[in-house]
Amino acid sequence: MARNIEIKARIDDFSAMYEKIGLMAEGLPDLIDQDDTFFICPHGRLKLRTLAADRGELIFYQRPDQAGPKPSFYVLTETADPDGLRNTLTLAYGAAGRVIKQRTLFMVGQTRLHLDRVKGLGDYLEFEVVLADNETPEQGIAIAEDLLEKLHIDRQELIDQAYVDLLNAKGKHTRAD
Repeated sequence: MARNIEIKARIDDFSAMYEKIGLMAEGLPDLIDQDDTFFICPHGRLKLRTLAADRGELIFYQRPDQAGPKPSFYVLTETADPDGLRNTLTLAYGAAGRVIKQRTLFMVGQTRLHLDRVKGLGDYLEFEVVLADNETPEQGIAIAEDLLEKLHIDRQELIDQAYVDLLNAKGKHTRAD
Protein backbone atom coordinates (compact mmCIF):
# COMPACT_ATOMS: atom_id res chain seq x y z
CA MET A 1 0.00 0.00 0.00
CA ALA A 2 1.11 3.57 -0.63
CA ARG A 3 1.73 5.77 2.41
CA ASN A 4 1.59 9.42 3.28
CA ILE A 5 1.37 11.75 6.25
CA GLU A 6 -1.77 13.87 6.37
CA ILE A 7 -2.89 17.03 8.10
CA LYS A 8 -6.20 18.81 7.68
CA ALA A 9 -7.01 22.32 8.93
CA ARG A 10 -9.91 24.73 8.71
CA ILE A 11 -8.94 28.01 7.05
CA ASP A 12 -10.68 31.34 7.27
CA ASP A 13 -9.06 33.19 4.36
CA PHE A 14 -8.84 31.09 1.19
CA SER A 15 -7.22 33.89 -0.86
CA ALA A 16 -4.49 34.59 1.69
CA MET A 17 -3.64 30.89 2.01
CA TYR A 18 -3.63 30.55 -1.80
CA GLU A 19 -1.06 33.35 -2.00
CA LYS A 20 1.15 31.85 0.74
CA ILE A 21 1.16 28.41 -0.86
CA GLY A 22 1.61 29.89 -4.34
CA LEU A 23 4.91 31.44 -3.25
CA MET A 24 6.18 28.04 -2.09
CA ALA A 25 4.73 25.84 -4.82
CA GLU A 26 6.39 24.39 -7.88
CA GLY A 27 4.40 25.59 -10.87
CA LEU A 28 0.77 26.54 -11.17
CA PRO A 29 -1.93 24.67 -9.24
CA ASP A 30 -4.45 22.25 -10.74
CA LEU A 31 -8.15 22.89 -10.17
CA ILE A 32 -10.05 19.62 -9.68
CA ASP A 33 -13.79 19.07 -9.13
CA GLN A 34 -14.30 15.99 -6.95
CA ASP A 35 -17.43 14.09 -6.00
CA ASP A 36 -16.62 11.50 -3.32
CA THR A 37 -19.09 8.83 -2.27
CA PHE A 38 -18.15 6.97 0.93
CA PHE A 39 -19.31 3.42 1.56
CA ILE A 40 -19.81 1.50 4.77
CA CYS A 41 -16.48 -0.18 5.46
CA PRO A 42 -15.58 -1.78 8.80
CA HIS A 43 -11.78 -1.90 8.29
CA GLY A 44 -11.03 1.64 7.14
CA ARG A 45 -12.62 3.94 4.60
CA LEU A 46 -13.76 3.20 1.08
CA LYS A 47 -14.64 6.02 -1.28
CA LEU A 48 -15.33 6.42 -4.95
CA ARG A 49 -13.99 9.68 -6.33
CA THR A 50 -15.71 10.83 -9.51
CA LEU A 51 -13.52 13.19 -11.54
CA ALA A 52 -15.49 13.06 -14.81
CA ALA A 53 -18.31 10.98 -16.30
CA ASP A 54 -15.74 8.49 -17.61
CA ARG A 55 -13.04 8.82 -14.95
CA GLY A 56 -12.94 7.94 -11.30
CA GLU A 57 -10.88 6.34 -8.56
CA LEU A 58 -11.88 3.79 -5.96
CA ILE A 59 -9.79 4.51 -2.88
CA PHE A 60 -9.45 2.39 0.24
CA TYR A 61 -7.52 3.95 3.12
CA GLN A 62 -6.75 3.54 6.79
CA ARG A 63 -5.93 6.58 8.90
CA PRO A 64 -6.39 7.39 12.57
CA ASP A 65 -8.85 10.16 13.46
CA GLN A 66 -6.50 12.55 15.25
CA ALA A 67 -5.53 16.18 14.86
CA GLY A 68 -2.03 16.87 13.60
CA PRO A 69 0.19 14.78 11.36
CA LYS A 70 -1.04 11.22 10.97
CA PRO A 71 -0.02 8.27 8.80
CA SER A 72 -2.38 7.12 6.05
CA PHE A 73 -2.13 3.90 4.07
CA TYR A 74 -4.07 3.67 0.82
CA VAL A 75 -4.80 1.71 -2.34
CA LEU A 76 -6.19 3.40 -5.45
CA THR A 77 -7.88 1.71 -8.44
CA GLU A 78 -8.99 3.68 -11.49
CA THR A 79 -12.37 3.21 -13.17
CA ALA A 80 -13.89 4.38 -16.45
CA ASP A 81 -17.44 3.91 -15.09
CA PRO A 82 -17.73 5.75 -11.77
CA ASP A 83 -21.54 5.98 -11.87
CA GLY A 84 -21.95 2.25 -12.48
CA LEU A 85 -19.42 1.41 -9.78
CA ARG A 86 -21.14 3.81 -7.32
CA ASN A 87 -24.47 2.07 -7.92
CA THR A 88 -22.95 -1.39 -7.45
CA LEU A 89 -21.07 -0.46 -4.27
CA THR A 90 -24.10 1.33 -2.82
CA LEU A 91 -26.21 -1.80 -3.34
CA ALA A 92 -23.49 -4.06 -1.93
CA TYR A 93 -22.28 -2.04 1.06
CA GLY A 94 -24.52 0.98 1.56
CA ALA A 95 -23.45 4.60 1.22
CA ALA A 96 -22.09 6.44 4.26
CA GLY A 97 -22.22 9.90 2.70
CA ARG A 98 -21.11 12.07 -0.14
CA VAL A 99 -18.65 14.96 -0.27
CA ILE A 100 -18.54 17.43 -3.14
CA LYS A 101 -15.59 19.76 -3.30
CA GLN A 102 -13.44 21.87 -5.54
CA ARG A 103 -9.78 21.18 -4.90
CA THR A 104 -6.87 23.43 -5.77
CA LEU A 105 -3.78 21.21 -5.84
CA PHE A 106 -0.29 22.62 -5.31
CA MET A 107 2.95 20.63 -5.16
CA VAL A 108 5.70 21.57 -2.70
CA GLY A 109 8.47 18.98 -2.93
CA GLN A 110 6.94 15.60 -2.15
CA THR A 111 3.87 17.20 -0.56
CA ARG A 112 0.49 17.64 -2.15
CA LEU A 113 -1.16 20.76 -0.69
CA HIS A 114 -4.91 20.88 -1.26
CA LEU A 115 -7.01 23.99 -0.81
CA ASP A 116 -10.50 22.49 -0.62
CA ARG A 117 -13.82 24.30 -0.92
CA VAL A 118 -16.19 21.71 0.54
CA LYS A 119 -19.91 22.06 -0.18
CA GLY A 120 -21.75 22.49 3.11
CA LEU A 121 -18.56 22.87 5.19
CA GLY A 122 -16.35 25.69 3.96
CA ASP A 123 -12.65 26.02 3.21
CA TYR A 124 -9.89 23.66 4.31
CA LEU A 125 -6.22 22.98 3.75
CA GLU A 126 -5.00 19.41 3.55
CA PHE A 127 -1.39 18.21 3.31
CA GLU A 128 -0.37 14.83 1.97
CA VAL A 129 3.35 14.23 2.44
CA VAL A 130 3.91 11.28 0.09
CA LEU A 131 6.43 8.86 1.59
CA ALA A 132 8.97 6.95 -0.48
CA ASP A 133 9.44 3.27 0.37
CA ASN A 134 12.62 4.06 2.31
CA GLU A 135 11.16 6.98 4.30
CA THR A 136 9.83 6.67 7.82
CA PRO A 137 6.60 8.24 9.07
CA GLU A 138 8.74 10.41 11.34
CA GLN A 139 10.47 11.94 8.31
CA GLY A 140 7.09 12.78 6.78
CA ILE A 141 5.83 14.22 10.07
CA ALA A 142 8.88 16.51 10.19
CA ILE A 143 8.06 17.81 6.70
CA ALA A 144 4.42 18.36 7.67
CA GLU A 145 5.38 20.16 10.89
CA ASP A 146 7.73 22.44 8.93
CA LEU A 147 4.95 23.33 6.49
CA LEU A 148 2.54 24.04 9.37
CA GLU A 149 5.07 26.51 10.73
CA LYS A 150 5.83 28.14 7.37
CA LEU A 151 2.12 28.60 6.64
CA HIS A 152 1.41 29.90 10.19
CA ILE A 153 -1.34 27.36 10.86
CA ASP A 154 -2.48 27.30 14.48
CA ARG A 155 -2.89 23.89 16.12
CA GLN A 156 -6.43 24.85 17.13
CA GLU A 157 -7.37 24.93 13.42
CA LEU A 158 -6.37 21.28 12.89
CA ILE A 159 -9.19 18.80 12.55
CA ASP A 160 -9.26 15.10 13.31
CA GLN A 161 -12.07 13.90 11.04
CA ALA A 162 -12.76 13.26 7.39
CA TYR A 163 -15.01 15.71 5.52
CA VAL A 164 -17.74 13.06 5.35
CA ASP A 165 -17.73 12.78 9.16
CA LEU A 166 -17.95 16.55 9.58
CA LEU A 167 -20.84 16.72 7.09
CA ASN A 168 -22.65 13.79 8.71
CA ALA A 169 -22.28 15.44 12.13
CA LYS A 170 -23.90 18.58 10.70
CA GLY A 171 -26.53 16.58 8.82
CA LYS A 172 -25.36 18.23 5.59
CA HIS A 173 -23.91 15.43 3.50
CA THR A 174 -25.24 14.94 0.00
CA ARG A 175 -27.15 11.68 -0.24
CA ALA A 176 -25.60 9.17 -2.60
CA ASP A 177 -28.98 7.85 -3.74
